[in-house]
Amino acid sequence: MGLENAAAGGSQAPDSGLENTAVPSERRRGRPATAVPAPFAAVLADYAGSLAAAPLSAQTCRTYASKVRQYLIWLDAADTDGDPMTEATARDWAVRDYRAHLTAVLKREPRTVNNALAAVDDFYLRLGLGAASAKRAELPKLAPRALGRREAVKYLREVEHRPSTRDRAIALTPFYAGARIAEVVGLDVNDVRLSARKGSLRILGKGAKVREVPVHPPLRVALTAWLAVRPTWPGADGPALFLNTSGGRLSATSASDIITGIAADAGLDDDTTSHTLRHTFATTLVRAGTDLVTVAELLGHSRVDNVRIYTQPTEADKIDALNHLIVDE
Repeated sequence: MGLENAAAGGSQAPDSGLENTAVPSERRRGRPATAVPAPFAAVLADYAGSLAAAPLSAQTCRTYASKVRQYLIWLDAADTDGDPMTEATARDWAVRDYRAHLTAVLKREPRTVNNALAAVDDFYLRLGLGAASAKRAELPKLAPRALGRREAVKYLREVEHRPSTRDRAIALTPFYAGARIAEVVGLDVNDVRLSARKGSLRILGKGAKVREVPVHPPLRVALTAWLAVRPTWPGADGPALFLNTSGGRLSATSASDIITGIAADAGLDDDTTSHTLRHTFATTLVRAGTDLVTVAELLGHSRVDNVRIYTQPTEADKIDALNHLIVDE
C-alpha cells in the first residue's frame, strides 16, 4: 500500500492540535471496541506501523490511529463510488461523505471534524494517494477561551499560595507578559531587566523574532523573588532563567504541568492551560481599549490580523446578550 515508503514529514500533527484533542477509544469508555472489518485490518496495521516509525509523539500516534480506525469502519459500510483506497476521485468523494457523516449524523463539533480530517489526510499521504480534496468545517468565529475576572482572581490567589518562588514566577509570566510556554522556558537570566519600579523581558518568539515586554508589577515581584533564590538552586550555573531539579533548563512540559496544576487547585476548568493565560492577557488588553497594533507587538505577532480574533464575542458574551430579551414573568 505504500505506507512504509511515505515521507515522515507528511504529517503536520504538532501544529494540528490533535495532541490536545485525543478522543478516548470506545474500549476506554467501557464499551467493547468495534472490530475493524477484515479488508481494512491489515491496512490499519500498516498505517500504525508507519506512524510508529515517524518522528511523532506517542499520543499523536494513538490519536491518528484511532481516528483513521473510525474512518475505515465507516468506509466499510459506506456506499462509495469507486475504490477510495486506490482512486483519487473516489477518495475525495469518500472523505467528503465522511465529513458530512461526522457533522450531520454524529453531530461532531467543527474542530473535532477537522481533526478527524487531518488524520485521514495523513493516512492517505502515507498510503501514497495524497491528501483528499475536502474543505475543512468552518470554525465558529469566537474569541479564544480566556479567564473571566472571577476565574483570574482564583488563579492569582492560588499562585500566591504556592511556596515555590520559581513556580510563582512561571505561573505569572504568561498571565502578565502574554508569553507562550516555549518562550517562558526559553528565557535566560540576562533577558530579565528589573529595577525597583519597572522592568522588561526580552522574549525570543517564533521566527527568531525578539520583542521587549514591560514587566507588570506583580510579575516583577515574582521574578525578583525567584532571582534571589536561583543562585542557591542545585547546579544553577547555566544561563536559563527557570531551572529543573538538576539545574538545567526547565522543559515546556514541566512548566505547563506547573500551570495546569495551579489551575486545577484553583478549581478552574480542565482546559485551563498556559495558552489560556496568554489569551487572557490579550483579551483583557483588547477589551480595555488597547489598540491592536500594540497588542500584536506585545504578543509577538507580525500582523495585526492575528489579534483580531480577540475582538470576537465569547460564549459568555452571547449568553449575556440574551439576558436583555424581554421575559413575561
